[in-house]
Amino acid sequence: MFDIPKNKKVILFDSVCNLCNSAVLKVIQFDKKNVFLFAALQSKKGKQIIKQLNIDVAKIDSIILYEPGISYEIKSTAALKVMIDFGGIWNLSHVFLLLPEGFRDAVYDFIAKNRYKWFGKKDNCMIPSPELNAKFLN
Repeated sequence: MFDIPKNKKVILFDSVCNLCNSAVLKVIQFDKKNVFLFAALQSKKGKQIIKQLNIDVAKIDSIILYEPGISYEIKSTAALKVMIDFGGIWNLSHVFLLLPEGFRDAVYDFIAKNRYKWFGKKDNCMIPSPELNAKFLN
């Protein structure tokens, strides 16, 4: 398929969602260890990863955290594990992993279901600036 460096994790995100785009920019800001790469769910690379993982995007249309050769996480677990990777105060996110996944995902799904209504939607996928381009799988 294509090579992803062993020390990287890929965040697949909805690139037409304003909330998701803002979250990606925040992850880039807090990713001091340079762990994360990004791919839009709608992109060629995103679709290849989704196909490889055999994920039904009709059920998961927001965030997927993929650690090549290890595992992938979805919804609230993915979001929390991204925050935990930041380290420091973000390690407190471990507490939320103690909550039942069904409860966490219900809250996540409620936000995801309303994200376009609350935060808006772009007509086109986000195009990263030249400075950020290295963080995106093209």
